[in-house]
Amino acid sequence: MRAVEITEAGGPDVLQICERPMPQAGHGDVVIKVAYAGVNRPDALQRAGSYAPPPTASDLPGLEAAGEIVAIGEGVTKWTVGDQVCALLPGGGYAEYVATPAAHCLPVPSGMSLKEAACLPETYFTVFSNVFQRGGLKAGERFLVHGGSSGIGTTAIQLGKLFGARVFTTAGSDEKCAACLSLGAERAINYRNEDFTDVLKAEGGADLILDMVGGDYLPRNVNTLAHDGRLVQIAFLQGPKIELNFALMMMKRLMITGSTLRPQSDLAKARIAQALREQVWPFLVAGRLGPVMDSEFDLADASKAHARMESSGHIGKIVLKVG
Repeated sequence: MRAVEITEAGGPDVLQICERPMPQAGHGDVVIKVAYAGVNRPDALQRAGSYAPPPTASDLPGLEAAGEIVAIGEGVTKWTVGDQVCALLPGGGYAEYVATPAAHCLPVPSGMSLKEAACLPETYFTVFSNVFQRGGLKAGERFLVHGGSSGIGTTAIQLGKLFGARVFTTAGSDEKCAACLSLGAERAINYRNEDFTDVLKAEGGADLILDMVGGDYLPRNVNTLAHDGRLVQIAFLQGPKIELNFALMMMKRLMITGSTLRPQSDLAKARIAQALREQVWPFLVAGRLGPVMDSEFDLADASKAHARMESSGHIGKIVLKVG
């Protein structure tokens, strides 16, 4: 099968087309003929050599895909050959075929294309587990989403709004801010012109912050949170190390938490998938949620897709057309 491999740690140009053996369906697994694969920041981190895959995962990049099940392993009872699914992957999505645990698959919402469905798993697993399961977002709370125009950000805005939160967000241009407002954000803050701390403090502070920036945002986030607020950290684009005054955290009774998705157990991911199917998928079927699409590239142009993502000019999701 055709696939895209990382020839060495480096920039987008290290992604090259190759030939690999087709994956086999192990116990509890399915093999998917990939139509589209999502492109995500962790793929770029892996390519750069700073995010190694788990020992049992494929070395190929790609953490989400949509397509048709073509093989089923022993113990799989809920799917059949021919089912169209989107799936969270342990790796290997930049290929014509990929194997993944059957419990990490979700049905393609009716009325949604495979291209759109390929954009769902990584972002919805990440946002739902961190914002609602870890962060405990509730209706009426003030929710600040950093990087609102990213795939994670556009998903978080929609889900936060849908479940009744007051959503605030940061973005780096007026165009991106306008996109965030169109998705349901109450206020979009262009961080090049405004201080998000000032904006949120005028509203009483943020009850929950979802951050993937890190660096000097960490102390600013702590300052921005209301009493009993929660900070959920899911990435560190500006680095994980900073001097932080924990006395303020104690005085305001704050909670700081976070997670990465890929290293979690298969069982943990299966539980997130089940919660999504019950609590979120009906809204996708009803058309009340959906991915924001930025651009599409052929599998052979994966390097261009990575360059697009790392330019930070995109709004929403980038996909690779595989099948």
